[in-house]
Amino acid sequence: MGRTILAVVAGMVVAMLTMHVFEYGSARLHPLPPGIDPRDPAAMSAHVAGAPWPAMLSVLAGWVTAAFDGGLLAALISRRHKRGAALTVGALIVCGVIAVSLLLPHAWWMIAAGVLLPLPASWLGAQLARRRVDAAT
Repeated sequence: MGRTILAVVAGMVVAMLTMHVFEYGSARLHPLPPGIDPRDPAAMSAHVAGAPWPAMLSVLAGWVTAAFDGGLLAALISRRHKRGAALTVGALIVCGVIAVSLLLPHAWWMIAAGVLLPLPASWLGAQLARRRVDAAT
């Protein structure tokens, strides 16, 4: 059980790093205007609402890619609960998407995709890990 918990934690660390990389790309496509306070919810809501498609797709791609690579790593580390560890990473990302969407309004399609796609992506990561382990034995 300890190894599975470690797998989920490691998967989440990798997932968070992945999301930061994609969010950095989104910020390059849609930078904050000069003088905006990132701690001001109203200003950030207006900024997110005005984001162009490529910036929003970058964030969505980050959520899905993070679920995939975080799930893959969790499945590779976990011995007994590969699929469970990977799906836990995906579920935590879905929880994060919901939390972020409650704090800052996002486009409906982005929220829908952000809720629906991470679990299949993390499952796919687990499947890839299982095939890798099966091929090695």
